[in-house]
Amino acid sequence: MNILVTGGAGYIGSILTEELIKQGHRVLVLDNLSRGHHAAVTPGADFIQADLGNSAALDDIFQQHRLEAVMHLAACTSVGQSMTEPGLFFWNNLACGINLIEHMLKHGVKKIISSSTAAVYGEPRELPITENSPTNPVNAYGESKLMFERILGWYSKAYGLESTSLRYFNVAGASKRLGSDHYPETNLIPNVIKVALEHTEHLPVFGTDYNTKDGTCIRDYIHVLDIARAHILALSHLGQNPESQVYNLGNGEGFSVMEVIEAARRITGAAIPIKVCPRRAGDPEKLVASCALAKDSIGWEPLYPRLEDILESAWQWQKEHPQGYKVGV
Repeated sequence: MNILVTGGAGYIGSILTEELIKQGHRVLVLDNLSRGHHAAVTPGADFIQADLGNSAALDDIFQQHRLEAVMHLAACTSVGQSMTEPGLFFWNNLACGINLIEHMLKHGVKKIISSSTAAVYGEPRELPITENSPTNPVNAYGESKLMFERILGWYSKAYGLESTSLRYFNVAGASKRLGSDHYPETNLIPNVIKVALEHTEHLPVFGTDYNTKDGTCIRDYIHVLDIARAHILALSHLGQNPESQVYNLGNGEGFSVMEVIEAARRITGAAIPIKVCPRRAGDPEKLVASCALAKDSIGWEPLYPRLEDILESAWQWQKEHPQGYKVGV
């Protein structure tokens, strides 16, 4: 299949592109490189540097390439930044997303798998979280993603767009070739490893007064390779239901910030000193997924569910790429 991957020079998008090419798909990567890395684009994929807000560029892309489906991962994702710059998130995650699907329909492309997030749920009333749990985002990032999910639903009803949104919980880990290289880095596991590698002096822990076993937030961590496989499975099941679909992607098991740090200390052998900081605005206390629907509907379940395996893959990649993509992959 001929597939467009937006955000394909980013962390998840690059590894998804790698997996698609392994399966024999032809991939066109679209990325503005504001957060992605050209060096992360998998050899064998075509690459275009452009912005989803650029209608002329999108027209050229859809006219020149015989695209059959879109994997939409381009987005702003920092929770903290979304609380101080919400307009940036509504522009990139919502307005540019609408521009993308308008151009898809204009050029006869009606299949899209879209990245979403557990942030759509806000503070959950019960755990584990199912797709039917109430959605009440507590940050602009989650709000922008929930709004786009709903827009996809309306486009499905009105135009027959075949769409699935995948609500990621905390994605971590690496493939052998590709890993996480963000600046600034806001995700816990890469930052833990940066301290283990002595790139930074200590790890900030945002809040130790939550109502959890050790006072730190609890999150559900999922290997990036399992996320990539879910996109491919979801694409293969598009069209089986006329309604737009939504699936949680997580392990179904939660780990506190301190549990992640302790596991990383065991794996890396490093002390990983911490610095306790105030809570961050928009951080829910606990997020743990139920992924039963994805298992039943598209046959997906994690192949790498152990926290230690996720940490080990991230540790190995960051050791081999201490400067990220600055020195190649």
